[in-house]
Amino acid sequence: MNFVFFSPHFPNTGSDFCDRLKKAGATVLGIGDAPYEALDPKLRAALSEYYRIADMENYDLTYRAMGYFIHKWGRIDRFESLNEHWLDLEAGIRTDFNIEGIKLDYVKNIKRKSRMRASFRKSGVNTIAQRKTSERSGALEFIRKVGYPVVVKPDSGAGAAHTYKISNAGELDDFFRIKPAGVSFVMEEFIDGLVVTYDGLVNRDGEILFAASTKYDGSIMDVVNKNLHMSYVCRPEIPPEIEEAGRKIVKAFDLKERFFHIELFETKDGRIVALEVNIRPPGGYMTDAINYTYDIDIYAEWANMVVNNRVSGNFKGKYFTAYASRKNHYRYRHSHDEVMGAFKSMVVRHNAIEPIFSRAMGNYAYQLRSKDPKALREAVAFIQQEV
Repeated sequence: MNFVFFSPHFPNTGSDFCDRLKKAGATVLGIGDAPYEALDPKLRAALSEYYRIADMENYDLTYRAMGYFIHKWGRIDRFESLNEHWLDLEAGIRTDFNIEGIKLDYVKNIKRKSRMRASFRKSGVNTIAQRKTSERSGALEFIRKVGYPVVVKPDSGAGAAHTYKISNAGELDDFFRIKPAGVSFVMEEFIDGLVVTYDGLVNRDGEILFAASTKYDGSIMDVVNKNLHMSYVCRPEIPPEIEEAGRKIVKAFDLKERFFHIELFETKDGRIVALEVNIRPPGGYMTDAINYTYDIDIYAEWANMVVNNRVSGNFKGKYFTAYASRKNHYRYRHSHDEVMGAFKSMVVRHNAIEPIFSRAMGNYAYQLRSKDPKALREAVAFIQQEV
């Protein structure tokens, strides 16, 4: 298999994905804008060749790089970045070069939140009431139906950037004053609940080979907009209602040979409501949380699925794995040394976060695992306790 990995250097998990692809038997070729000498040594070792381009947003430059690779290496079997930002570019390249995978006609239905609703309805899973509107009149019509509060977010895009909760007419006016020009928004009813995920791997036959579930402790929107702490827990067992909803959604969206990251709301009264689907790995350090929870190498299992259409086993969760962030604008009661002294046996990773991700993920973060969820909860509270 000839596999072209677009942007293998960013985010840094690309090094692990490329390394495992090579070990699974693929020829891995890279296209990026970083100097070859600046690449992680593990990434350089995984790549059979690297083609540097000056501007990764320039489709023609990527097209030419692909032409070069095909001339030298023959047919390209896969083209991926595993990054939502490049969905359109990936689909364009696959369409133009007839490469296996999601093409342009599919991307428009998966990238825009307003177009996800048809597949959510097909799945039969509860779905958030939503309206695509960038005009005040349309917003008011929707609010008359569902009432305040509502949530507005860009129709296309990942994460919680430009996502706001609007609780009254004054806040609605404020939103339309600050709304970026040219950006299409959707408005949704506000769901009083927490985000839970259904993450995993689906093979080229549409069979789910592996799945895991994470639950956030608070609102991701508030973490970003109010600069709060983030914490979440990857659980060793998937609640049956999450498993059922996730499987229905994977089938309705006809996902194949993909990582998937499905976000759902779990309400206080136990309802499961579909939020959105992402055809990529879960972000941040959630792939590592899966590894710590199941004692596996999810990067290797993804590569095994891509190259061989299978994974290496039937995996069982062993631990609860928590993520706990710290942010520089808080003063903490306990120092890093005190954290490590108290929970060294539970901490599996701790490190500074790249500034580009720090608004959501924090400036410094800890990952901890334990078979005792109560002990894990106490550790997260200790880490984030303020003076």
